[in-house]
Amino acid sequence: MSVREEILEANVAYAADFGARSELALPPARGFAILTCMDARLDPAQYAGLAEGDAHVIRNAGGRASEDAIRSLVISYKLLGTREFFVIHHTDCGMEFFTNEVMSGLLAQSLETAELGPDGFRDVGQGPGTDAGAAVDWLTISDQAQAVVDDVVRIKASPMVPARIPVHGFVYDVRSGRLIEIEAATEAGRATA
Repeated sequence: MSVREEILEANVAYAADFGARSELALPPARGFAILTCMDARLDPAQYAGLAEGDAHVIRNAGGRASEDAIRSLVISYKLLGTREFFVIHHTDCGMEFFTNEVMSGLLAQSLETAELGPDGFRDVGQGPGTDAGAAVDWLTISDQAQAVVDDVVRIKASPMVPARIPVHGFVYDVRSGRLIEIEAATEAGRATA
């Protein structure tokens, strides 16, 4: 069975017991949004105690405050009433294993999936590749705690985010399941005015 069939089969079972979920309101019931990584080991519903309809969860590589992530956070508060934001990165993040230059170089060599070895990523595919990766800021991470602070500061600095919205900063530990508060991030994200 392909992944496609597995997903469709799972959806049939989910929809058969959908029930009251059809009545969930559009705004998140608990009034907050989480920006976190797309890593498959992270389950924000579990680590943050969420039920369907509780919160907005915005995911991207690294859980970074990219322009698009900030766009989503602004929509979350401006149109749907969220009042608090959480930036949650995690330990052992893949965004720590490469730089902009490495990613650009890998893409320039081929468009095939690279391999991660003890010395980092290496390309194993046949060309052609593309130089388009050189124009992208991949928002890689060299210091996890500092990246959380940087993302909180970037969100707070956006002229579209009101000062009254607190932005909290955490790192999720993939070995223990615990959220570790990055105090400098939470301090930088304090609500004002």
